[in-house]
This record gives sequence, C-alpha cells and structure tokens, in this order.
Amino acid sequence: MRHLPIAILSACLATPVAAPVAAADAPVAPPATQALLHDIGTAPSAARIEADIRQLVSFGTRHTLSDTASDSRGIGAARRWIHAEFERISAQCGGCLEVIDVAGTISGEDRIPEPTEVVSVLAIQRGTSDPGRYVIMSGDIDSRVSDVMDFSSDSPGANDNASGVAGALEAARILSKHRFPGTIVYAALSGEEQGLFGGKIVAAKAQQDGWRIEAVLNNDMIGNIAGGNGVVDNTTARVFAEGTRVTETPEDARQRRFTGGEVDSPSRNLARYIDRMADLYVPNLDVMMVYRLDRFGRGGHHRPFNDLGYPAVRVMETNENYDRQHQDLRTEGGIAYGDVIEGVDFDYVAKLTALNAVSLAGMASAPPPPADVSITGAVTADTTLGWTRPPASQAPDLAGYRVHWRLTTEPQWTHSVYVGDVTQHTLKNVVIDNYFFGVSAVAKDGAESPVVFPGAAGSFGGYGTP
Repeated sequence: MRHLPIAILSACLATPVAAPVAAADAPVAPPATQALLHDIGTAPSAARIEADIRQLVSFGTRHTLSDTASDSRGIGAARRWIHAEFERISAQCGGCLEVIDVAGTISGEDRIPEPTEVVSVLAIQRGTSDPGRYVIMSGDIDSRVSDVMDFSSDSPGANDNASGVAGALEAARILSKHRFPGTIVYAALSGEEQGLFGGKIVAAKAQQDGWRIEAVLNNDMIGNIAGGNGVVDNTTARVFAEGTRVTETPEDARQRRFTGGEVDSPSRNLARYIDRMADLYVPNLDVMMVYRLDRFGRGGHHRPFNDLGYPAVRVMETNENYDRQHQDLRTEGGIAYGDVIEGVDFDYVAKLTALNAVSLAGMASAPPPPADVSITGAVTADTTLGWTRPPASQAPDLAGYRVHWRLTTEPQWTHSVYVGDVTQHTLKNVVIDNYFFGVSAVAKDGAESPVVFPGAAGSFGGYGTP
C-alpha cells in the first residue's frame, strides 16, 4: 500500500490532527532511510534464483512421502541439496551460518498414516548483540499433484514452492555478507502439503528453546505473475496477516473490547512494516495487505507460528493460477495443467526476495520492538504512551523512540513524532478516543522496529534475558 515516507508526511500534516509543535530543543531524528537497505532492495539475482528453482524441480518429486535414499529423486535428495547449498553460502562468509536439520517423526495422520521423518533445514545467522531475537524467512520444500497421497508421480512444484525456497537461499547469499544485531534464520520447511508439520516441529523447537521471535515471513508461491483471472501483474505482492491472536486470554479479550487492537496484532503491524519497506526500498513493488490469516479457508506454514502466538505472515504473489497448483501434469481441453517451471517469472521472484531481504535486514538492524507499551488519556485532551527500555547490551545502537498514530479507519500509520531516548511521551491535544497509537524503536543509523500497539493485543513480547 503506497504511502509517503515518514519524513515527507511530517512536513505535510495539513489535516484536522493537532500535531505536536517541535520545541527548539526537540530531539533530532536519525536518518529516514538506510543506504544498505537500498542496496539490498536491488541485490537479488534472477539468474541465481532460476538455477535454484531448476535444481529443485530436477528432483522429480519432493512429496513428503517420496524417496529419501536416492541422491537424485525425492525429498531426501532435495533437502540434502538445500543443506549443502546453505553450507556453501556459509563457507563464503567464514562460517557465519549454523546449518541444522530439525526433524520429527509423524504418523497416524490422514496424510501421513505411516511413521515418516519430516526434516526441515535451517540456516541461522547469529546476531551480534541480541542473538536471542529472531527474524525468520521460510519456504516449503515439499510438492504435490492432484492426489495429495501420490508420492511417486512427477511433481515439479516450481512455483509451489521451489520459488519460496529459492528466495530463502538467495536472501541468505545477500544478507550473510553483513552482520546484524538480531539473528536471521533462513528456513526450508517440510511437510507443508501434508499438514504443516515442518512448521509445527520448528515452531515447537523455537518455543522450547526460548526464541524471541519478532517476525516470521513465510513465502509460499512468489513466482507467478499470470493469474487465472486473466491479470498479468509483476508489481504487487500480497501479505496475509491475522488479527486477534489465537492465544489471547479471556482477560486480554475483555480489555481489547474497550481499548481496541483487533487490527493491531503484532502480525498486522509486521505486515504494515513490510508494506513500508516495499515503498522505501524495493523499486516498482506495492504491497497489498490482506487482513486474514491466509487465503479463504486455506493455510500455510506461518500458521503454526501464529498458533503459538508469534508474529507471522504469508508473503506471496497477488494473482494465483489454479491450473498450476496441486495438479497432475497433463493437457485437457487445450489447457496445460501442472506446476511447471514455465509458470515462474524469475525477475518477480527476485523482487519478492528483495522485499523479504530488506524487511529481515531492517528488523535485525533495529533495536527490539518496545516492550510493555501502555497508554493513558481517557477524559483528557492529551494522550500519553509509556514503554520500557531494553538492556543496553541488547540495543547498543538504540537512538530513541518514535510515537505513531492514525485514524482508526486508516490501514497504515500516517502520523509520527520522534521523541528521543525516553520511556514516556505525551501527545498534546491528540485525543485518545479518535486514533490508534503505537511506538517503534529507532537505531542511530535510522533502522526502525515494527510499531507496537499498546497492551497485550499488540505486544511483540518482552526483552528476555540478555
């Protein structure tokens, strides 16, 4: 969704809002944009992405129940190649990636009736000052045809979802050349088509190990530009984000009823962040935010993370072609069916990979999102927000904070003021009843966290143990 950069908006507040008047000693905001993110926004290579997708397609099928022993066919060969490719990327950065397999055995399920090892591959780029904070980009290894239990037929899965895995590999190549305060994870998840099992296993590991997950960007089909609706579009992407968290307690729900937050979950504010990064750093790309967990009645690998309360969204193409999803390879009535490589636009995959890369880099560069954000101001003309500061060791480059607000019907944050390194700020003559409010953390180089809505409804979590 297009909107003016904050610096321009601040100069154009010719609206009914009574904006704060800058005092002579008002804190000076860090730079509005980062040169590194501009570079990252054009760095992904369509040629490298094409090579990765072709390699994944060459395994014939990547069905979760397919061959695991062969070196040339089946999901076993595919996941070993992905692991080796992450290791090659790590070798180029002096071993900066920790490449691990995360596995679990699934059985007794409708789509996995017999004991089957579901193996996902993670490449972890540890943060320099806040390694316990994680931002994750994921894609799915497995593929399928019309019969979800058919594990022997050719199932190229070029767009669904070799495109997402290729994007994660390319993001790792680009971002591993740099160091960031927060930890970045590049994930190739298995078992998606059989019931989101790879994501469930990894999300459970993250919870057990105490990962402070700031964001999960699940990339599922990021390569098709010619939709079944006849639209050809290589300039937009969709970001699906759930509203109220499924982990909300009855008391949280009671509070939210009176203070709001239905459209300001951390996943929604993560989507707004990604939208803003597209506007600032990715040429010729606009984000369509969709206020829904996923496509109507369907699912993806971000959901297991949402189920545990983590901020997670689905990033994907805007126009799907259902003739090329979950289809046997065939031609009927002059229509070619099947998820073949001819249906993938590699330049478009590169563009959506750039969207992920700038979002990951932006969040990993920024201080952690503010914790314990509170708001007061009922029956007054002013609104006061408060928050807590992270341990200095987790945010050595913290410059300060920015307070945001918008009309309750606006999809994106429209007004903001940089307030410096404080833990409370009062917006004079900005009435609490009329707007939604939030706070973001800003680094000295201008890197900024997602906006945090006050209270449990919008919380990204605490700071954990430094």
